[in-house]
Formats: sequence, structure tokens, C-alpha cells
Amino acid sequence: MNTHSPRYIGRFAPSPTGPLHLGSMLTALASYLDAKSNKGLWLVRIDDLDPPRAANGACGQILNTLERFQLNWDDEVVYQSQRHSHYQDYLQRCIALKLAYRCTCSRNKIIAAGGIYAGTCLTSPPPRDEKTYAIRIKSPKTPIKFKDQCQGEVKQHIPSTVGDFIIKRKDGLYAYHLACAVDDHLQGITHIVRGRDLMDSTPRQIYLQQVLGFSTPSYLHLPVVVNSKGQKLSKQTHAPNVAQLPVKDTLYHLLFALGLTPPESIKDNIGLMLDWGIDHWRSRDTINKQSIIESSLNF
Repeated sequence: MNTHSPRYIGRFAPSPTGPLHLGSMLTALASYLDAKSNKGLWLVRIDDLDPPRAANGACGQILNTLERFQLNWDDEVVYQSQRHSHYQDYLQRCIALKLAYRCTCSRNKIIAAGGIYAGTCLTSPPPRDEKTYAIRIKSPKTPIKFKDQCQGEVKQHIPSTVGDFIIKRKDGLYAYHLACAVDDHLQGITHIVRGRDLMDSTPRQIYLQQVLGFSTPSYLHLPVVVNSKGQKLSKQTHAPNVAQLPVKDTLYHLLFALGLTPPESIKDNIGLMLDWGIDHWRSRDTINKQSIIESSLNF
């Protein structure tokens, strides 16, 4: 963590489930431009909380791709898999605040009940000798509200949307929401630029920030890139590896996807395109709020 932090610290935090695709590259570029246009730091964090989902070699592939696009980060890369002691400390704080409790309910049972956790193990706690359990946090009674820099006003009533949510899983792994809130705090993150597909998770992270006494960053949720079937690009939908696409053409079209109109005269120089993007980021046209079709990027 930086002891002499600038006013703005942004981050790109991919999960290493595979190589970067166009959607994740769009996020990386936007978060980089947002940070640099504000004369801030841009950090990279690998959200490798879930070892079974991590693909062999993905971390190295992701970092190599960012380097090829000259998206250079400003501090050492942080790996969530190496930060479990931090998550445990803040988990204990939630327990001390009497907000966290053990839960033995199965996912299938919750899905059968409509997908919203009804607090079953809060009202009927499992036996003390039960060795396999998740830990949930009581959800707030009032809605969580925030103003997104792309999507506008967002409001979510967590109890009626997801219910009390998990902060540590039955398999012993820490939940993404807890780890994300803790790391953003410890890294001093002030601004978060990420995909719209994560926006439903943001109120839960803001709630954890409030409970743990953290400040809440500014959020900008970008449109997701989808294929011709309207499916979000991912490993499961066989999204192409950005590392296999031409860097200059890809960067040029991604700038357009972000509402910028770079001149064709700079498309053969990565550095010039990035500098131009930084200079013009604040004067961009409004970004499409919903989704960007992959074919519109001309690949």
C-alpha cells in the first residue's frame, strides 16, 4: 500500500479463469484511462480467491497482455490468494459486531426457496459441533444507494434481493465480496471502473465497507461486451484471447467502444493512442450503458 497516496487510486482486478478477452480488455483500458486522466495511480490485483476456477498460466498471460498494450501498472501486483490473514481479521470483526453467523443451508435448498436467503440459520442456529458451515452476514434493513458514473442512480434492497449473504464459504474460501471490500480499503482504492455485470454485487460491497468503517470508492460500471447471441464474453462462451488479436487495431477499436473518436493518423502507435485517450477521456461521448456487441469492434 502506498503511504503517500495521490487523491486518485484506481485498479484493474481480473480473475485468472483464462486469458483476457475483449470485455476484460475494455475494462482494463477504461480503468487505466480514468486513472491517468486524473493523474492518479493505476494498480493491478489478481483476484485468485478460487483455486479450482483458476486456469494454469492465466496470471502470466494476463500480465503479459497488459504489457503488450503498454498498460503499465504503478505498484507491485497483489494476489488475493496471499492475503487470507487480512480477510480473516475483518471476518472476525464482523463476528465481534454480532453481524455474522454460521449457516449450513445448501445452495439447492436456497434455490428451491426462491434464491433469496431467508435467514434460516439465524433464527434456528445449527448445532455447535457442526464442522462444515458457511458464514453469512446479516443484511441491512434499509436500501443501499450509490451514484454510478455511467449507469446513474443505483438502489438495492439486499434482504429482498439476495438476503443475508456469505462472507466465508463452506469450503473455507473467503467470499469475493469480503475480499474485494478489504483489499480496496487496504490498497487505498478511490475509484473503481469495472463491468456492468458486477453492478448487482456493488451494494453488498458498499454495505461491508459501511459495516467495517471503510470509505466508499467512486464507481463506474461499463457496458459488457456480448457476442452475436447476446451472451457476455467469457471462457464458457469461447471468447477469443485478446493476446491473439493485433494490438494496435484492437486498441484503436476499443477506444471507439468507450465513446472516443481517435484520429486514424495515430492508429499505428500504441503510445500515441494511449496519450490521446488520456487527454480526451473526460470529453468522451456517453458510453452505451447496457452492452456492446463484439462484432461492432470489427473482429
